[in-house]
Amino acid sequence: MRAHRCRVCGNPLFFENTRCESCGTTLAYLLDEDAIVPTDAATGTHADAHGRTWYPCANAALAACTWLAAAPGTRCASCALTRTRPADADEAGLAGFVLAERAKRQLVREMSALGLPLIPKDSAEDSAGTGLCFDLLSDTPEGVVIGHDDGVITINLAETGDAYRERMRIQLDEPYRTVLGHLRHEVGHYIEWVLLETPDRMGPARALFGDERTDYAAAVARHYDAGPPENWRESFISSYATMHPYEDFAESWAHVLHIRDVIETAGEYGLLVSAARPAPFSRLVSEIWLPLATALNMVNRSMGQNDLYPFVITPAVLRKLDFVDAVVSRHRAESGS
Repeated sequence: MRAHRCRVCGNPLFFENTRCESCGTTLAYLLDEDAIVPTDAATGTHADAHGRTWYPCANAALAACTWLAAAPGTRCASCALTRTRPADADEAGLAGFVLAERAKRQLVREMSALGLPLIPKDSAEDSAGTGLCFDLLSDTPEGVVIGHDDGVITINLAETGDAYRERMRIQLDEPYRTVLGHLRHEVGHYIEWVLLETPDRMGPARALFGDERTDYAAAVARHYDAGPPENWRESFISSYATMHPYEDFAESWAHVLHIRDVIETAGEYGLLVSAARPAPFSRLVSEIWLPLATALNMVNRSMGQNDLYPFVITPAVLRKLDFVDAVVSRHRAESGS
């Protein structure tokens, strides 16, 4: 995440600030500039350097959205990706919806910065039928299954509750579980579907992650019945990644986003000696991420907290992260983004 400052007085800001606590200027986030910008106190609008006017997101009240939209009464680039939300009478669901949308804004900002596709599904721009959307659903007695299906990402809003999420984390023996983590993982499925699932591109992925044509339902049943292989840590970033090649790719994708975001944040706040990012991704991990993650883990331990990054990156895992990062680089080169 970037370190934002008020353009009027220079006071440090948080990503969700709507008002500068120092000078009182009203604020909003503009994705086109990746910046928190001053807004008109009466209308909430912002005029950019090109003379274009931006407007408060239509979900400003409903989702506590702090972003600007392109036209009056419309949703911002993040909120526009939400296809389904809780009903107006569902107070508990709407409370979770606010938290899920906050995490989604962080994801959308990261995807935009990486030049990844952000076309709303079934919109006028979705001519190829490969758009993206989110169904943010209240939990039901039957449960809501978190997942991805042809560009539709479903999130169970119960995951926004700390008690529920921690109970599931312990039940599934996971070292890490957050709403942002779910979003990054499921977007990994979307990215593989939209950028890799073509005859000329799946070969290298299969060689590294395994054959994604393996029966998924059978793989899930086997995983929950027998658990991961005994030596899984040698080749997988998490036990969940062992379930199926699709899950291995999505978990690897999520970790690339985790690592990139934390390194950016650390650099923005002066925690890194050098802001230079070596390539390929494996060098970024070995030269910057591993020392940083170790230091951050020790900081957490000094406060009696669990490790910030409770994962081990082996050479086999690093090759997968390199591959995933290369998918981003190739897409940016091909799309000119």
